[in-house]
Amino acid sequence: MATEFDASEFVDREFEAAQRTSFRGASSTASATAQPLLDGSRAPTREEVDHKVGDLQSKLAELKRAQTELERERGALEETRRRQTEFTTGREEVLHHLTRGIGLLEESEFAARRDAEQMARTLGELREALGKVQAINDSAWTKDDFQLELTRANTAIESARMEWNGARLKWPVLSGEKFQQAVAQDQAAPVVPLAEKSFLELCRLGLALTWPLALGALVIIVVLLLRR
Repeated sequence: MATEFDASEFVDREFEAAQRTSFRGASSTASATAQPLLDGSRAPTREEVDHKVGDLQSKLAELKRAQTELERERGALEETRRRQTEFTTGREEVLHHLTRGIGLLEESEFAARRDAEQMARTLGELREALGKVQAINDSAWTKDDFQLELTRANTAIESARMEWNGARLKWPVLSGEKFQQAVAQDQAAPVVPLAEKSFLELCRLGLALTWPLALGALVIIVVLLLRR
């Protein structure tokens, strides 16, 4: 007896499964390829535009805040740099001035101390020479020692003159204008006390000084007249 026909016996199950898998992959690829085309070609909605504008405005505000903060930091850094430059320059300038000033004052102090010591020594020598000259007493010289004392006196005077000339060369103040004025005042003629008096004042002064003599002369004249 013939067997009953079964159509499923001639169907390749594995081939059908492979075809179904290939069809599904191709469908998925096509869908993925078609979706961007549909999204890219679609016009944006108003809500999407508003959302993008809002995002951009937020980003701009954030950038402005960041710019403001950076500018503030830059200003602070520039101020710090200016103060550092001022500090460096000021310190170098002050150090230079102080060092130079101290050096100059030390030199001046040393020169002044040296001049003071030399001036004190010269002053002592001049005083010693003055004492020797003032000690000469020519009124006490006798006829026997006259020549000897005169020689000693001339020697003391010559020594004093040498001391004086050496001091003048060493100290310009001794030959300056002030010294010349002082010498001129010492050598000036003595002031006459009555030179500034008027004629009437001189007459009164003369009368005050001579009235006793005038009175005595008048008495003598009267006595002589009475005797005659």
